[in-house]
Amino acid sequence: MALEVGAVVEGVVTGITNFGAFVQLPEGKVGLIHISEVSNVFVKDVHDFLKDQQKVTVKVVSVDANGKIGLSLKALMPEVKPPKRPMEKRPVQAEKAAPASFEDKLSKFLKDSDDRLLDLKRNTESKRGGRGARRGD
Repeated sequence: MALEVGAVVEGVVTGITNFGAFVQLPEGKVGLIHISEVSNVFVKDVHDFLKDQQKVTVKVVSVDANGKIGLSLKALMPEVKPPKRPMEKRPVQAEKAAPASFEDKLSKFLKDSDDRLLDLKRNTESKRGGRGARRGD
């Protein structure tokens, strides 16, 4: 019986590495459960989820031309959705005025821009140690 992608088979964990676990399959074949396919949750250490000589039921997720078999435990687990985070509360504006016209927005922008330029000019003049006058005039 040739293993096909999507087949569910039983096997025995024969070795655990930092990147996954090797599983002995029927007919003497060996497949790898990559660390990303061990569980629906973050896996820092495969030893936390699998033990040597443990019997496992896995799903075949890939078989390449070289005969390497990719296996997954995660594909057989029910999907776990992360809990929803509560929405951040935004401050409530006291009054909602009518939408500002383009001219109002433009004048506000120009005023803010002038204020920022004035602040920038003051800061650079104070760092020069004077009013920004040039020498030799």
